Amino acid sequence: MPHDSALDLVQMTDPHEVAPELRRELIDCWITVTNTGGAAGFPFPPVGEDDVTPVADQLLSRLDPHRSRLLVARTDGVLAGWVILNRDPHRLVGHWGTVHHLQTHPAFRGRGIGSALVLALRKIARDELGLEQLRLAARGGEGLEDFYGRLGWRETGRWPAALRLTPDDTRDEVLMILAPL
Repeated sequence: MPHDSALDLVQMTDPHEVAPELRRELIDCWITVTNTGGAAGFPFPPVGEDDVTPVADQLLSRLDPHRSRLLVARTDGVLAGWVILNRDPHRLVGHWGTVHHLQTHPAFRGRGIGSALVLALRKIARDELGLEQLRLAARGGEGLEDFYGRLGWRETGRWPAALRLTPDDTRDEVLMILAPL
């Protein structure tokens, strides 16, 4: 697909907005991202439909206009990536949101899809949810700190050696924040 293909970003706030075809695409994307080495929530590839489907269904079932949003990116009608934004319902921390599972399908990498999703999510968080900051945790050693850093995020801390992928591969979990929105 050409680099100048139109990118369509669509937000969903209710589980009923997720058509069965989109649900299938999200699951397939997640499987592909994970099995090609992406740090998207399943650290031990290979994964299959039995692994991803229940987790995807749980995420989608929690969509709520006040607490959880799904943002999908399509290029020429094909799912190119997606991300989840969650807001904690407790007033003490209700001013910030957490970004989960940012994914770009490998066939669309290097085209700015991930950046477009993060930038749109920032606007949604600020303008629609009234949030003041976004947070995320990223797997160290993947270059994700640089990716998010280019988009204005900053590292706020690390949990050293928090993630053990194999006996010889232990990684930090990198805590990042985007503020102000």
